[in-house]
Parts: sequence; C-alpha cells; structure tokens
Amino acid sequence: MTDRAWFDAAKGDIPQWAASMPKDADGTTIDWDWVRSLDLAHGVGTIPESTPQSIHDALKADYATRERLESIIAQCNSAFMTDFDRLIGSYRLPRALAYANRRLNDNINTMLHLGEQQHLWAVSRERRGRATIAVLKPYSGSGPSNDDQGMLDLSGEAGGASAGNTAAENSDVKFPTTVALDDIQDRTEAILDARAKRHKAQRFQKRAGDAAMARANLSGATSPGGAALPGGAAASGNATGHHPKPDWRDAYLPGRDVDAVMGIDIETTGVDPARDYIIDVGFEFMNMASQRPAGEPETYAYEQGYYAAGDAYGQSRLAFGVPPENAALGNALIAKLTGIDVRGRSSEAGYRLFDEWPQAQAGLLARLTQQPYVAHNATFEHSWFMLNVAGYAESYRAGRITIIDTLPMSRQWDPGAVPTNEHPYGDNTLDAYAKRQGALDSTHNERHLGLEDSHIMLVAMKHHLAALKAQGKGPWGPAGRAGVGGKSCRSR
Repeated sequence: MTDRAWFDAAKGDIPQWAASMPKDADGTTIDWDWVRSLDLAHGVGTIPESTPQSIHDALKADYATRERLESIIAQCNSAFMTDFDRLIGSYRLPRALAYANRRLNDNINTMLHLGEQQHLWAVSRERRGRATIAVLKPYSGSGPSNDDQGMLDLSGEAGGASAGNTAAENSDVKFPTTVALDDIQDRTEAILDARAKRHKAQRFQKRAGDAAMARANLSGATSPGGAALPGGAAASGNATGHHPKPDWRDAYLPGRDVDAVMGIDIETTGVDPARDYIIDVGFEFMNMASQRPAGEPETYAYEQGYYAAGDAYGQSRLAFGVPPENAALGNALIAKLTGIDVRGRSSEAGYRLFDEWPQAQAGLLARLTQQPYVAHNATFEHSWFMLNVAGYAESYRAGRITIIDTLPMSRQWDPGAVPTNEHPYGDNTLDAYAKRQGALDSTHNERHLGLEDSHIMLVAMKHHLAALKAQGKGPWGPAGRAGVGGKSCRSR
C-alpha cells in the first residue's frame, strides 16, 4: 500500500486490539469507537480562532486528546508482546496513533507559543520527575521564556499591549491573564508518576506471591532454605572487585560467539517516540571476531577527521525532516546538542519525514534483521523503531531481531565503571565508555550524530571484547554464555 492507505488498514485492526486490550495503561476502559472516529492521517488537533478563550479551549481539548491517545499507546507494547495466541496480527494501529499524536503535540506547542504571543501566559519548560513539561504562568511583560520557542510568527493583535511596543518596552507593565490557567496545565508528569506507582505495586505483589510459592517449595528453583534464587546466577564482577547486581539490561549482553553486527544510533527531536521525530540515523557494520569482509572500501570519511574507519564497513547516514509546524517552532536544545537545526529540516524544504517514508523504513528493517544490531542504551532505539518502522514490532515478536547493548557491557564488565555519588552505577555514558575502551580520545567528546556515535561504540565494543577474552571474563567468565547472546524474543 502507498500514501496514507495504511491508516485505513490500521483502523481495520481495531477489533483485534479491542478483544485483547480493553483498558489503557492507566486502567481506563478504552472507547474504541472514539479511536475509530479519529482522522489519524490528517490530524486530530483543534485549530482555534484568534480569541483568547478559543485558544484556551482548543489547548484544553488537545491536552485531553493527547492524554487519551498516549495512555492507549503506552499499553500497546505489553498487549502485543503478551498476545501469545496471536490475536493481534499487526502493530500498524499503535504506529498510526503515534503518527497522529506527534502532529497533535506540534499543534499543542504551536498554541502554547500563540498564547505567549498574545500575552495570555508565559511558558517555561521544566524537568519534573519523569518528564519535561510546559508550565503556564501569568504573563508579566517578559519575552518568550523558552529557548527552543519564539521563532514562529503567528501573532495577530497583542492583547493588552499597545501596538508597536516591544516586550522590553513593556517590561514594567503587568498584563493580566485573560484566561484561566489551572485547567490547561500539562499533566504528563502526574500521569507518569501515578502509572509508575501502580506498576511498582503490581511488581511488589508479584514478587510477594513468588516468594510465598518459593517458601512452600512449589515454585521452580529454590535454595535449601526455600527462598527463590534471584536471577538464577550472579553477574560476573569486573576487575575492580565491584560486583554489580543482576539487572534486566543484562539480557542484552553479547555471547562469546558474537561476530558480525550492525551498530546504529539515532538522533531525535526529543525523548518521546510518540511525540517527537527521528531526524538522523547512522549505522555501520563491524565483525567482532572474524576478518573484515574482502572487497569493502578501505576508507570512509567521518565528520571527525581523527576517526579512522579501521574494521568498520558499510557506513551509512540518513537525514530526515519534520513537519512545517515543528520546523517553525525550532528546537534550540537539539541544535546545540547535535548541530541539526530543525528550522532547515521542514518537509517543505524537501526533507522526507521518516514516519512517512515506507521505503526508508523497509530498508532499515532489512538491515536490522540480517544480523544482531548494537546500540548504547538499546531500549531507546528499540522504542523508537516500534512506533516508527513498519514491520519492526512484528519481526521482533517473531524472534527475527536480536539486540545487543553496550550500556550493560560498560556497567557489568568495565573496570572503570565504578559507583560514585554522582554515578551510583558508574559513568556508563557512551562518551565515558568509549574513552575507557580507547575508542575516543580524552580530548574529544561524543559527537551526537548517528554514524559517528555508532562508530565509536563499535570500536569500543571490539576493544572491550578482546580484553575480556584475554582475561577470561565477561562472556568468557563463569556467567558468560555461548552463542551470539543479546536480547531477542523466544517462541512461547
């Protein structure tokens, strides 16, 4: 199917999802008829009139829609992966909901900026708990308070300010807020916090039940005293004598037979795959044990002249765009971090959007399935691929994708990753890991571009595995495992 036909196919999957997922991530019964009514392809946001109350009401409606959508999206992964009877055949619907939610989020940010321009409020972006949220405060005559906003010219008449006056000229004038702010505050942090507390209570209840079964010797492996053996085996400690506790990320550790892998890194406009966009993808291949394939080009020019291709081959970098509304708002944080200014990445400027480019998704999926892929903090890439790459979720569930993560390699097997007050689990950023493993000079820093970061990650991984093999540690230690290792779904 081409163009937007996949949205109709996604809605056709609603009966499958409704049968398997009656409630969302917050325990609310899902109104699937409401989902069916949404125009996912052309937008679910509200376009307000220019009056203050219309802007207020439109923002309130969009926040409510986003909360409903995101609570559904947040539950889809669990429902899909635990659908052992395979009642749900496709992950199209969550991808379509995420597609619509990204545009809805752009609409929300546009209205937030429009309200600033009309002096209805001031916006500050604040990190609270698990989220960065937009906090609305009464306008006090100051200019836009957020560095990554303020580039969009949507202003009409500036309510409360005389024509032609600038914010600086009116800095001593207090403009009364003409709309209520209490009912249009971003509730993301409160929602995520409540959700996390519910999940914690559920995990505690499950552990208590498992412990009760273990004490009765009715569970699986138990110790002579009747207590369950947590994790089955302890992780192998690093050379400092520090023994990190087993962690769920350990499932992503490589095995001692790992060889050909693809390293990948993505750059995005934010941290939420249901709100933000992929703008840069870089990947390359490297063999951890065997020789570099013959016939591959001997050199590759990275952005950093001090990077040497070495054993890497098949390098590729892909640039993607954002919708015009997102480009108009700008993103100073991402521009500073990566050097990518989204104001020049609009689809109107000729850049294709990754979530609108089936051929790019298919090409990436083909590479992700042909050998294990490696990422640093791979759950980040995995979450984005689930909601952006057609066929990825299905391939992962079918066991055709294997993921290796260099973050737990650093945490579990790197002698330099010792706990400190600043880093309770050790400094396991890609920058720190690459420097400890000789993949990045101490005078330079991680570039935050997909291909360059993929390269230093693979070089560090290869150096690290060679050292561990020589020492009989890591995959070659008592808790190491044969085979490729990594995380992949097994058939149930």
